[in-house]
Amino acid sequence: MAGVHLGIVAVDPTTYDGFADHALLGFVQTGWAEVVMAAPAVWGLLLMAGEITLGVLLLLGGRPALVGWAAVIVFHLLLMLFGWWVWLWSVPALAVLVPLALHDVRSIRPGAPR
Repeated sequence: MAGVHLGIVAVDPTTYDGFADHALLGFVQTGWAEVVMAAPAVWGLLLMAGEITLGVLLLLGGRPALVGWAAVIVFHLLLMLFGWWVWLWSVPALAVLVPLALHDVRSIRPGAPR
C-alpha cells in the first residue's frame, strides 16, 4: 500500500478527501477534515513511511516482528472507525493477520500460550 499512497500524493493528494465521510464517530470525521486534509500530501507520505516501516519490522522477524504485528493489527482496528464500508476489508484482513501473528509469536516465544 505504500506505493499506492506515493501515487496518490504524486498525482492528487486531495483524493484523500471524503475518506472519513462515513466514519462511525464524529471526531474521526472532524479530525480527518481539520488535520489530514490541511496537509494531505504530508499525511499521505507519513502513512506511506509507516507502512514501509511496519513491513520492514515484519520482514526482520524476531522481536521487531512482534512490534510490527501489534502495529498492523491495531492499525486495522483503528481503520474500522472510518465506517462500516472499511469493515469489508478490515475484518477479513484481521482474520488472516491475527492467526499469522499468533503463529509468529509462538515461534519466537515457544512457551507462549496457544
